[in-house]
Order: sequence, then structure tokens, then C-alpha cells
Amino acid sequence: MNKAEFTQALADKAGVSKKDAESLLNAFVTVVTDTLKKGDDVVITGFGAFSAKMRAARVGVNPQNPSQKINIKAVNVPKFKAGKGLKDSLK
Repeated sequence: MNKAEFTQALADKAGVSKKDAESLLNAFVTVVTDTLKKGDDVVITGFGAFSAKMRAARVGVNPQNPSQKINIKAVNVPKFKAGKGLKDSLK
């Protein structure tokens, strides 16, 4: 399901226009992104938790020249942990 299909499904389920559903989805993405940038977590009980995790610096291999080692910098990466309600619904 892509963003357009998700927006349409959200509009149908919530009984709002597709434009309103798209605005809500964009607002949700913005709020989650801004919260993770601040270093906080977003927890939606029963669904899951969004968080940011620091991936440590490491040494990697150049795929074009496997004998050459490259340094990969430390970086923050987004993480999602599914909640019990979501896990149970998929069983």
C-alpha cells in the first residue's frame, strides 16, 4: 500500500474527505519526525513505539573494491517497535 492508497483508505474509514485525510497523515508524519529529532519517543499504546537510535561508527568494506576499508560515521536511525495489540492482530 502506497501513500495515496493509504490516504484513500484512511478517508473511507474515518468518513472524511481525501484532502482532510492527507492533511492528517502529513501532520502525523511531521509530528513524529519532529519529536524524534528532539530525542523523544512517540508511543501509541496498542500500536507501537517510534524512537531514534544512535548507530555506532564502524568500519565497512567498499563494494567496488572489497580490499579497501571505509569508515562509516555514527548516525541516528529511526526505529519502530510493534505493540502487543498490533502483534496479536497479525497472529
